[in-house]
Amino acid sequence: MLRVGLCQLTSSTDPEENLRLVREWTASASAKGARVVVFPEAMMARFGSPLKPLAQPLDGPWALGVKDIADTFGVVVVAGMFTPDGDRVRNTLLITGLGHHLGYDKIHLYDAFGFKESDTVAAGTVPVTVTVDGVTLGFATCYDVRFPALFQALARDGSSAVVVPASWGSGPGKREQWELLVRARALDSGTWVLACGQADPAATGAEVHPTAPTGVGHSTVADPFGQVSAQLGPAPELLVTDIDPAVAEKSRTATAVLANRRQFTNASR
Repeated sequence: MLRVGLCQLTSSTDPEENLRLVREWTASASAKGARVVVFPEAMMARFGSPLKPLAQPLDGPWALGVKDIADTFGVVVVAGMFTPDGDRVRNTLLITGLGHHLGYDKIHLYDAFGFKESDTVAAGTVPVTVTVDGVTLGFATCYDVRFPALFQALARDGSSAVVVPASWGSGPGKREQWELLVRARALDSGTWVLACGQADPAATGAEVHPTAPTGVGHSTVADPFGQVSAQLGPAPELLVTDIDPAVAEKSRTATAVLANRRQFTNASR
Protein backbone atom coordinates (compact mmCIF):
# COMPACT_ATOMS: atom_id res chain seq x y z
CA MET A 1 0.00 0.00 0.00
CA LEU A 2 1.14 3.53 -0.77
CA ARG A 3 -0.47 6.57 0.86
CA VAL A 4 -0.85 9.60 -1.42
CA GLY A 5 -2.08 13.11 -0.63
CA LEU A 6 -3.83 15.17 -3.32
CA CYS A 7 -3.69 18.90 -2.58
CA GLN A 8 -6.59 20.60 -4.38
CA LEU A 9 -6.06 24.35 -4.18
CA THR A 10 -5.91 27.48 -6.31
CA SER A 11 -2.38 28.65 -7.03
CA SER A 12 -1.63 32.35 -7.39
CA THR A 13 0.48 34.22 -9.94
CA ASP A 14 3.33 34.54 -7.39
CA PRO A 15 5.78 31.60 -7.31
CA GLU A 16 7.02 32.52 -3.83
CA GLU A 17 3.50 32.53 -2.41
CA ASN A 18 2.86 29.20 -4.12
CA LEU A 19 6.04 27.76 -2.61
CA ARG A 20 4.67 28.71 0.80
CA LEU A 21 1.46 26.84 -0.05
CA VAL A 22 3.50 23.78 -1.07
CA ARG A 23 5.20 23.75 2.33
CA GLU A 24 1.94 24.24 4.24
CA TRP A 25 -0.01 21.55 2.41
CA THR A 26 2.92 19.11 2.36
CA ALA A 27 3.14 19.42 6.14
CA SER A 28 -0.56 18.59 6.44
CA ALA A 29 -0.37 15.61 4.05
CA SER A 30 2.77 14.26 5.70
CA ALA A 31 1.12 14.49 9.12
CA LYS A 32 -1.58 12.16 7.74
CA GLY A 33 1.03 9.64 6.62
CA ALA A 34 1.30 10.50 2.92
CA ARG A 35 4.50 9.37 1.22
CA VAL A 36 3.65 11.11 -2.06
CA VAL A 37 2.15 14.62 -2.03
CA VAL A 38 0.60 15.81 -5.29
CA PHE A 39 -0.16 19.39 -6.30
CA PRO A 40 -1.99 20.58 -9.43
CA GLU A 41 -0.66 21.55 -12.81
CA ALA A 42 0.53 25.18 -12.86
CA MET A 43 1.28 25.11 -9.13
CA MET A 44 4.28 27.37 -9.68
CA ALA A 45 1.98 30.01 -11.22
CA ARG A 46 -1.56 29.64 -12.50
CA PHE A 47 -2.51 30.07 -16.13
CA GLY A 48 -3.65 33.46 -17.39
CA SER A 49 -0.35 35.33 -17.03
CA PRO A 50 2.78 35.32 -19.25
CA LEU A 51 4.68 32.10 -18.54
CA LYS A 52 8.10 32.72 -20.09
CA PRO A 53 9.25 35.31 -17.49
CA LEU A 54 8.36 32.84 -14.71
CA ALA A 55 10.04 29.74 -16.14
CA GLN A 56 12.97 28.24 -14.21
CA PRO A 57 15.10 25.12 -14.72
CA LEU A 58 14.85 22.07 -12.48
CA ASP A 59 17.97 23.27 -10.67
CA GLY A 60 16.51 26.75 -10.20
CA PRO A 61 15.34 28.27 -6.92
CA TRP A 62 11.66 27.25 -7.15
CA ALA A 63 12.31 23.57 -7.89
CA LEU A 64 15.09 23.41 -5.31
CA GLY A 65 12.74 25.05 -2.82
CA VAL A 66 10.22 22.27 -3.42
CA LYS A 67 13.02 19.71 -3.10
CA ASP A 68 13.93 21.16 0.29
CA ILE A 69 10.29 20.85 1.38
CA ALA A 70 10.12 17.23 0.18
CA ASP A 71 13.37 16.39 1.98
CA THR A 72 12.21 18.12 5.17
CA PHE A 73 9.08 15.98 5.37
CA GLY A 74 10.57 12.78 3.91
CA VAL A 75 8.14 12.54 0.98
CA VAL A 76 7.99 12.78 -2.79
CA VAL A 77 6.34 16.01 -3.96
CA VAL A 78 4.80 16.31 -7.42
CA ALA A 79 4.01 19.86 -8.55
CA GLY A 80 3.34 21.57 -11.86
CA MET A 81 5.84 24.21 -12.94
CA PHE A 82 7.23 25.80 -16.10
CA THR A 83 10.77 25.25 -17.39
CA PRO A 84 12.55 27.23 -20.14
CA ASP A 85 12.59 26.09 -23.79
CA GLY A 86 13.80 28.82 -26.14
CA ASP A 87 10.98 31.21 -26.99
CA ARG A 88 8.48 28.95 -25.24
CA VAL A 89 8.37 26.98 -22.00
CA ARG A 90 7.76 23.35 -21.03
CA ASN A 91 4.73 22.46 -18.94
CA THR A 92 6.66 20.34 -16.47
CA LEU A 93 5.73 18.16 -13.52
CA LEU A 94 8.47 18.43 -10.92
CA ILE A 95 8.95 15.09 -9.13
CA THR A 96 11.28 15.48 -6.16
CA GLY A 97 12.16 13.86 -2.84
CA LEU A 98 13.32 10.49 -1.49
CA GLY A 99 16.32 10.59 -3.81
CA HIS A 100 14.39 11.70 -6.92
CA HIS A 101 14.64 15.04 -8.69
CA LEU A 102 13.35 15.05 -12.25
CA GLY A 103 10.60 16.38 -14.50
CA TYR A 104 7.90 15.08 -16.81
CA ASP A 105 7.17 17.44 -19.73
CA LYS A 106 3.53 17.37 -20.83
CA ILE A 107 3.28 15.44 -24.10
CA HIS A 108 -0.21 16.36 -25.34
CA LEU A 109 -0.73 20.11 -25.48
CA TYR A 110 -4.13 21.70 -24.96
CA ASP A 111 -4.89 22.99 -28.44
CA ALA A 112 -8.62 22.53 -27.93
CA PHE A 113 -11.82 24.31 -26.90
CA GLY A 114 -10.51 27.57 -28.35
CA PHE A 115 -7.25 27.52 -26.35
CA LYS A 116 -3.82 26.97 -27.96
CA GLU A 117 -1.25 25.88 -25.41
CA SER A 118 1.33 25.20 -28.14
CA ASP A 119 1.63 28.94 -28.81
CA THR A 120 3.60 29.29 -25.58
CA VAL A 121 4.49 25.71 -24.58
CA ALA A 122 6.75 23.13 -26.25
CA ALA A 123 5.62 19.50 -26.07
CA GLY A 124 7.49 16.76 -24.27
CA THR A 125 8.09 13.34 -25.86
CA VAL A 126 9.15 10.94 -23.09
CA PRO A 127 6.87 9.12 -20.60
CA VAL A 128 8.20 9.09 -17.02
CA THR A 129 7.90 6.61 -14.15
CA VAL A 130 9.23 6.72 -10.59
CA THR A 131 9.20 4.01 -7.92
CA VAL A 132 8.30 4.96 -4.34
CA ASP A 133 8.32 2.34 -1.57
CA GLY A 134 8.20 -0.42 -4.17
CA VAL A 135 5.21 1.05 -6.06
CA THR A 136 5.82 2.38 -9.57
CA LEU A 137 4.02 5.59 -10.50
CA GLY A 138 3.53 7.03 -13.97
CA PHE A 139 2.83 10.69 -14.71
CA ALA A 140 0.51 12.61 -17.01
CA THR A 141 -0.72 16.19 -17.10
CA CYS A 142 -4.28 17.43 -17.61
CA TYR A 143 -5.07 17.10 -21.38
CA ASP A 144 -2.92 13.93 -21.47
CA VAL A 145 -5.91 12.19 -19.82
CA ARG A 146 -7.70 12.19 -23.20
CA PHE A 147 -5.06 9.86 -24.70
CA PRO A 148 -5.31 6.22 -23.53
CA ALA A 149 -2.12 5.11 -25.30
CA LEU A 150 0.02 7.09 -22.84
CA PHE A 151 -1.62 5.42 -19.86
CA GLN A 152 -1.26 1.97 -21.41
CA ALA A 153 2.42 2.69 -22.12
CA LEU A 154 2.94 3.67 -18.50
CA ALA A 155 1.18 0.49 -17.38
CA ARG A 156 3.40 -1.61 -19.66
CA ASP A 157 6.38 0.14 -18.03
CA GLY A 158 5.21 -1.22 -14.67
CA SER A 159 3.08 1.61 -13.28
CA SER A 160 0.43 0.57 -10.77
CA ALA A 161 -0.86 4.15 -10.61
CA VAL A 162 -0.75 7.26 -12.78
CA VAL A 163 -0.58 10.69 -11.14
CA VAL A 164 -2.44 13.35 -13.14
CA PRO A 165 -2.06 16.97 -11.96
CA ALA A 166 -4.42 19.26 -13.87
CA SER A 167 -5.79 22.76 -14.29
CA TRP A 168 -8.96 21.71 -16.09
CA GLY A 169 -10.79 24.18 -18.30
CA SER A 170 -14.34 25.04 -17.31
CA GLY A 171 -17.38 25.00 -19.54
CA PRO A 172 -20.56 23.03 -20.27
CA GLY A 173 -20.03 19.36 -19.52
CA LYS A 174 -16.33 19.77 -18.75
CA ARG A 175 -16.52 18.55 -15.14
CA GLU A 176 -18.43 15.47 -16.28
CA GLN A 177 -15.81 14.82 -18.97
CA TRP A 178 -13.09 15.07 -16.31
CA GLU A 179 -14.58 12.28 -14.19
CA LEU A 180 -15.42 10.15 -17.23
CA LEU A 181 -11.89 10.39 -18.62
CA VAL A 182 -10.21 9.68 -15.29
CA ARG A 183 -12.33 6.56 -14.81
CA ALA A 184 -11.83 5.42 -18.42
CA ARG A 185 -8.04 5.76 -18.25
CA ALA A 186 -8.00 3.74 -15.04
CA LEU A 187 -10.04 0.95 -16.60
CA ASP A 188 -8.32 0.78 -19.98
CA SER A 189 -4.83 0.76 -18.43
CA GLY A 190 -5.54 -1.24 -15.27
CA THR A 191 -3.98 1.44 -13.07
CA TRP A 192 -5.07 3.64 -10.23
CA VAL A 193 -5.52 7.18 -11.56
CA LEU A 194 -4.82 9.93 -9.03
CA ALA A 195 -6.12 13.11 -10.64
CA CYS A 196 -5.39 16.30 -8.70
CA GLY A 197 -6.93 19.48 -10.07
CA GLN A 198 -6.79 23.16 -9.28
CA ALA A 199 -9.73 24.13 -7.09
CA ASP A 200 -12.54 26.02 -8.81
CA PRO A 201 -11.66 29.74 -8.57
CA ALA A 202 -15.36 30.46 -8.03
CA ALA A 203 -15.12 28.49 -4.78
CA THR A 204 -12.04 30.37 -3.61
CA GLY A 205 -12.94 33.90 -4.69
CA ALA A 206 -9.87 34.14 -6.92
CA GLU A 207 -10.05 36.46 -9.92
CA VAL A 208 -8.61 34.74 -12.98
CA HIS A 209 -8.31 35.32 -16.71
CA PRO A 210 -11.75 34.42 -18.11
CA THR A 211 -10.43 32.26 -20.99
CA ALA A 212 -7.59 30.49 -19.16
CA PRO A 213 -8.02 26.88 -17.95
CA THR A 214 -7.87 27.55 -14.23
CA GLY A 215 -9.57 24.52 -12.69
CA VAL A 216 -12.92 23.04 -11.73
CA GLY A 217 -11.86 21.11 -8.61
CA HIS A 218 -13.34 17.61 -8.23
CA SER A 219 -9.98 15.86 -7.81
CA THR A 220 -10.71 12.18 -8.32
CA VAL A 221 -9.13 8.84 -7.45
CA ALA A 222 -10.28 6.00 -9.71
CA ASP A 223 -9.36 2.39 -8.99
CA PRO A 224 -8.04 0.06 -11.73
CA PHE A 225 -11.58 -1.21 -12.39
CA GLY A 226 -12.74 2.33 -13.20
CA GLN A 227 -14.67 2.92 -10.00
CA VAL A 228 -14.42 6.23 -8.13
CA SER A 229 -12.54 5.48 -4.92
CA ALA A 230 -12.53 9.07 -3.62
CA GLN A 231 -13.51 12.49 -4.93
CA LEU A 232 -13.54 16.10 -3.77
CA GLY A 233 -15.92 18.93 -4.56
CA PRO A 234 -14.97 22.29 -6.10
CA ALA A 235 -13.35 23.94 -3.06
CA PRO A 236 -9.79 23.65 -1.67
CA GLU A 237 -9.32 20.41 0.25
CA LEU A 238 -6.73 17.73 1.02
CA LEU A 239 -7.55 14.18 -0.05
CA VAL A 240 -5.41 11.39 1.44
CA THR A 241 -5.85 7.92 -0.02
CA ASP A 242 -4.17 4.50 0.04
CA ILE A 243 -3.52 2.67 -3.22
CA ASP A 244 -2.95 -1.09 -3.43
CA PRO A 245 -0.84 -2.20 -6.42
CA ALA A 246 -2.35 -5.69 -6.15
CA VAL A 247 -5.65 -4.27 -7.39
CA ALA A 248 -3.90 -3.14 -10.57
CA GLU A 249 -2.69 -6.69 -11.18
CA LYS A 250 -6.18 -8.07 -10.58
CA SER A 251 -7.68 -5.60 -13.07
CA ARG A 252 -5.17 -6.37 -15.80
CA THR A 253 -5.69 -10.10 -15.34
CA ALA A 254 -9.48 -9.73 -15.43
CA THR A 255 -9.78 -7.37 -18.39
CA ALA A 256 -6.60 -8.39 -20.29
CA VAL A 257 -6.48 -4.87 -21.74
CA LEU A 258 -2.70 -4.96 -22.04
CA ALA A 259 -2.31 -8.60 -23.05
CA ASN A 260 -4.97 -8.38 -25.77
CA ARG A 261 -4.01 -4.96 -27.11
CA ARG A 262 -3.32 -4.84 -30.87
CA GLN A 263 -1.60 -2.29 -33.08
CA PHE A 264 -3.35 -1.14 -36.28
CA THR A 265 -2.13 0.20 -39.58
CA ASN A 266 -4.23 2.65 -41.62
CA ALA A 267 -7.66 1.32 -42.50
CA SER A 268 -8.05 -0.12 -46.00
CA ARG A 269 -9.90 1.99 -48.53
